Amino acid sequence: KCGNTPQYAALEKLYQDDKSVGFVILGFPANNFAHQEPGTNAEIKAFCTGKYDVTFPMFAKISVNGADEAPLYKTLTAVDAKPKGAGPISWNFEKILVDRKGHVIARFAPSTKPDNSAVTSAIEAALAK
Repeated sequence: KCGNTPQYAALEKLYQDDKSVGFVILGFPANNFAHQEPGTNAEIKAFCTGKYDVTFPMFAKISVNGADEAPLYKTLTAVDAKPKGAGPISWNFEKILVDRKGHVIARFAPSTKPDNSAVTSAIEAALAK
């Protein structure tokens, strides 16, 4: 129910283009933002695969902010990764780039589309290492 939902198509394209060289997209649905992800895990998966042909791994719904924030997101959002910086997730479809060693190396606002040159350049640079 989020206006950023069409980004699934561009995310899937990135995944298909670079998965052979070790790039993986991990999707973590969250209902923290205006209750725009109300479905069950099965409903979310069916929507993503049915409407956007998503094949990258989608995990169970978690909380990415607040008192029940998942430990993974506490770690990811503590890093001052440019261009967005450290701090709470601002909305669905925020993108966090992690290198092969597990270090956060970039973070992009939800409005930054997956095929934006800043995103694709950061991915290419990480894959080249």
